[in-house]
Amino acid sequence: MSKAEKTKQHIIEKTATLFNTKGYISTSLSDITQVTGLTKGSIYGNFENKDEVAIEVYKYNAGLLSRTLGRSFGEEYPKSLDKLHAFVDFYRKNWKAVFSNGGCPLMNAATEADDSFPALKTQVKVSFEQWMSKVATAILEGQKKGEIDKRINAQQYASLFIMLIEGGILLSKTMGDQSFLNHSLDRIAHMIDHELNILPS
Repeated sequence: MSKAEKTKQHIIEKTATLFNTKGYISTSLSDITQVTGLTKGSIYGNFENKDEVAIEVYKYNAGLLSRTLGRSFGEEYPKSLDKLHAFVDFYRKNWKAVFSNGGCPLMNAATEADDSFPALKTQVKVSFEQWMSKVATAILEGQKKGEIDKRINAQQYASLFIMLIEGGILLSKTMGDQSFLNHSLDRIAHMIDHELNILPS
């Protein structure tokens, strides 16, 4: 990695939590220089403008979440139902870390960029599509293996799971009460066991 690439990565990593907590639009160049310890000239020597920093930081934050979540859908869990439960358990085990870093980077960026930052909105759309695809693929694999009811619409359930999780995070973070997220996760687990499972428990 060249010196320029190291500097660029330093800026992204140092500002990751800043952008996710303060906001992609509200974060100023002064905030960036303060957190990184670099000058404005150094920032602009590596990025065209603040928006480019914001986009790259979002990609970094979303990538971290994607890689961590991706473990739930890995070979460690050979059964599709186990993959889905591991996906739910990720949020049970990691909600404190998610909250302390400003919440879900996808939801934060989606809310903020809806009308005012179209380039960021495009990136968020891609992230949600990838997330839904991972969940839907696990369901489809389970249907092929005879674990999951073939009448289930994989895309509909994948999007429903994500809506419940994002809504649970939003309410829990806003109200300062983890029970909202827990309720969402309990509901998803119930659907996995009693609506998806070919042999409901």
